[in-house]
Amino acid sequence: MHLLKWLYPGLRFKRWLLLFTVGVMLAGLGLALVFNYKYLDTIEEAIFRTIYLWRGSYDYMFTTLIGAAVVIIGLSLMLIAMRFVIRSVILVLLPDSSERLVDIIYEKRRLSRGPSVAVIGGGHGLSVLLRGIKTATSNVSAVVTVADDGGSSGRLREELGIIPPGDLRNCLVALADTEPLMEKLFQYRFKSESELGGHSFGNLFIAAMTGVTGDVETALRESSKVLAVKGQVLPASKEHVRLDAIMEDGTVVEGESHIPEVHKRIRRVLLYPPHVQPVEAALSALENADAVVLGPGSLYTSIMPNLLVDGVADTLQKSKAVKIYICNVMTQPGETDGYTASMHARAILEHGGRGIIDYMIVNNAPITDAMLEYYKERGAEPVRIDGDEIRALGIGFLKADIINQSDVIRHDPDKLCKNVMKMVEGLRPSKKGDHLMRHSH
Repeated sequence: MHLLKWLYPGLRFKRWLLLFTVGVMLAGLGLALVFNYKYLDTIEEAIFRTIYLWRGSYDYMFTTLIGAAVVIIGLSLMLIAMRFVIRSVILVLLPDSSERLVDIIYEKRRLSRGPSVAVIGGGHGLSVLLRGIKTATSNVSAVVTVADDGGSSGRLREELGIIPPGDLRNCLVALADTEPLMEKLFQYRFKSESELGGHSFGNLFIAAMTGVTGDVETALRESSKVLAVKGQVLPASKEHVRLDAIMEDGTVVEGESHIPEVHKRIRRVLLYPPHVQPVEAALSALENADAVVLGPGSLYTSIMPNLLVDGVADTLQKSKAVKIYICNVMTQPGETDGYTASMHARAILEHGGRGIIDYMIVNNAPITDAMLEYYKERGAEPVRIDGDEIRALGIGFLKADIINQSDVIRHDPDKLCKNVMKMVEGLRPSKKGDHLMRHSH
């Protein structure tokens, strides 16, 4: 049965097998012409004699059946031979692969035909989404925020003058198709009291690669080769920026990591310096995508910084892609206290402009009492779905179970992927007007 898999649609193998077969047949015909059929006549005569001695008579049906059997045997041998030829080459490139070669090729072909999806955000939520999306398509681009100023990323940013690598590292690992050991290596965090303490190996690797290549975009591209990344990871900008917040009382908080600490309602966030040049590849990914997904992630500190980079919001508004926002499941203390689903969407529209969101996905899975109590103690509560207010913004929405509550409430990568891809496949640009999702669910 595994041999038959080589004939599956999409492998782009059958055409070459057919060409190989035609070549063999032509070679056989040429040899027959060279030898004037004498050897074929001898073989045919021997077959007829054998059949006559066995049955006392003969007809051409027996030679037809024998000829068909010879053809089948020949084709089988050709297929087996070609498989082993290809396998001998692939094993040099993938010596440790435990998967069948045909399964590897079929999976890569399947993923390469998937829709083009661009994802915008940062933090843990973005990497969770990417883990799911990479199982549906390899045509994925992650546009990642560069405003992080805390932890290892913040230290490297200040000491080396590079953009913070933490969110970039998480996205690389999420999209990686490598051994688990490589993932553990990139996520390993040094625990010593030395200067390395608190740094992750992946952050140091990206910092070193940036120094070697002289450019963070090139560094990410080369790092992607090491991790066999499905898709691409792009910073929204390569400039050194700071995220500030203007609170409703007029006070200004400087620095992404400090914004949640003041526990005041946010009026608006902005970048300093105010005009930040985008990465052109990121704009191209947004412009050419079939779908653009915002979030999940911190509303003001993970999603907004990307929209504030020059050209990003304008590109999204003009894009013909399906634009989907994945709303957070729980409010975030100090950032979105008391926010409903429509308030999340309205904040994005106020920062990025109309046309930034077409649809949003909101969680409707019930949350256990134990989890509700756990988050209540930490100042968080479920984001309430106010459907009428969402529709009033001109945004459609889908209610779905998109969470995992095994230890804490997290977005589930597989559930997210299933629902996002369902919307992407049903809401392609050419079909937007044919669907009623804006007013349903």
